[in-house]
Amino acid sequence: MDLKLKIWRQQNANDKGKMVDYDIKDVSPDMSFLEMLDVLNNQLVEKGEEAVSFDHDCREGICGSCSLQINGRPHGPGEAITSCQLHMRSFKDGDTIHIEPFRAKAFPVIKDLIVDRSSFDRIQQAGGYISVNTSGNTQDANAIPINKVDADHAFDAATCIGCGACVAACKNASAMLFVSAKVSQYALLPQGQVEAKLRAQNMVAQMDAEGFGACTNTGACSAECPKEISLTNIARLNREYLKSSIS
Repeated sequence: MDLKLKIWRQQNANDKGKMVDYDIKDVSPDMSFLEMLDVLNNQLVEKGEEAVSFDHDCREGICGSCSLQINGRPHGPGEAITSCQLHMRSFKDGDTIHIEPFRAKAFPVIKDLIVDRSSFDRIQQAGGYISVNTSGNTQDANAIPINKVDADHAFDAATCIGCGACVAACKNASAMLFVSAKVSQYALLPQGQVEAKLRAQNMVAQMDAEGFGACTNTGACSAECPKEISLTNIARLNREYLKSSIS
């Protein structure tokens, strides 16, 4: 396939940035999207031009690093996949592909397609943890009875990889789906009850401090989530927040 790429280039956080056109030829439909970008970068380096900076790590849909806005959609046209799992057979010969970083005030651009998502880390640090005695006095997890339904819901919430697609998809750049997933995975388990009264309060406060927008329940976050995190987690976050406010 021969393709035209329109890629966001931005030298640093203070640079205005702009879309730059690139032509790439003989792209195999079996390539992943990131492999296609690798080929483009090899061509740019061979011509003495600067390669396009983009984030990646595992390339297996696990780490969430490969966060790209592709033709206006977080992670591109596929369903329940990350950018690294998207293959070029999703496009046609002669297509024009727009590639941008995730857009949100709380995700400032570092360079080109790379954004700073450390705001997610700070939200986690505000309450996304449990107090466990690890000084040789731990208890086998299987010794704590947990309702199967609760365990399954907690596991589903824990599949969130923190990629930020929910934020990029939301018209308000809200992080409610991310925060609700991190709260839910602990709220449903007995190990998470120690910090339960403050977890939702602290994480929501940090989310607001980072500059994420409010949730207006449009559902775009869950629709674009590569791990299909359910909107029911947002309802659970609201309940946990209310409980901690009145208890």
